[in-house]
Amino acid sequence: MGGSKSSLDFLVLLLIVLFSGTSSDAHSLSYNFTIDPRPRDGQPWCEVQGEVDQKVFLSYDCGRAKIKYLSPLGEEVKSMNAWETQTDTLRDTVDLLKEQMPDITPEKHTDKGPLTLQARMTCWQEDNGHISGSWQFGFNGQLCLLFDSDSGYWTMVHSKGRRMKEKWDNDRAVTEFFKNVSMADCQRWYQDFLLSWEKMLKTTTSPTTGPSTMQPMAPDSSYSIWITTGVLTSLVIIIVLACIHYKKSLLDQSLFLFCRRRCSQEARQVLCLPFSCSSV
Repeated sequence: MGGSKSSLDFLVLLLIVLFSGTSSDAHSLSYNFTIDPRPRDGQPWCEVQGEVDQKVFLSYDCGRAKIKYLSPLGEEVKSMNAWETQTDTLRDTVDLLKEQMPDITPEKHTDKGPLTLQARMTCWQEDNGHISGSWQFGFNGQLCLLFDSDSGYWTMVHSKGRRMKEKWDNDRAVTEFFKNVSMADCQRWYQDFLLSWEKMLKTTTSPTTGPSTMQPMAPDSSYSIWITTGVLTSLVIIIVLACIHYKKSLLDQSLFLFCRRRCSQEARQVLCLPFSCSSV
């Protein structure tokens, strides 16, 4: 009885975690990094795109130190004092990714064709006001590795991310760098941009933004299937355990009523026995 209830509680908690997210009113700030060691003619070897609520507001060619402001928010950012320090942090992130790339490149692809490293940093505000952050890493549009900045935990979602996880999971300096950028730095940027962004939302229903030129990272199909299968399996188990729990509750209730009636009958017999004897 206790074991089934504990399992039921655990699975309910699991589903809550899987389906939980930020509220519809919450905003998010993201930066997409693309590192191409061997770019084509005229293409940048490094590019960073900034997004608010998944809408691009600026593009930064870190190789040429050129910035394109692609929305009214981008023009607003240009006048902020925080932007200068922000570009320094973005440049440090690019330098780190470029430096780490030889050690994290998948072994099977070391000598094959061009390989582009992609990273996506996102921070957002939870309902309780806490700023959370995360990172996604991949190659050529394939999502390979996830980093939860709150817990400091690395999750490999594709085999191409094995070397990356092994290297960074054992490198405290790299882990702390990603954590600080996505939590401390991104939190300050988020708060600076949020005021300007919300003002623009009040004055226009859809602030104009530029199109994203970066290739999005997609999770491995087997990983998506694994998540879907796990959720469906959890739902089935919850339903089965709930039915068992419900039936056992009915059985316990019926047994209790039966015992109470039986005990009541026996009690009446015991209480009536002296009177019967005295009447004899």
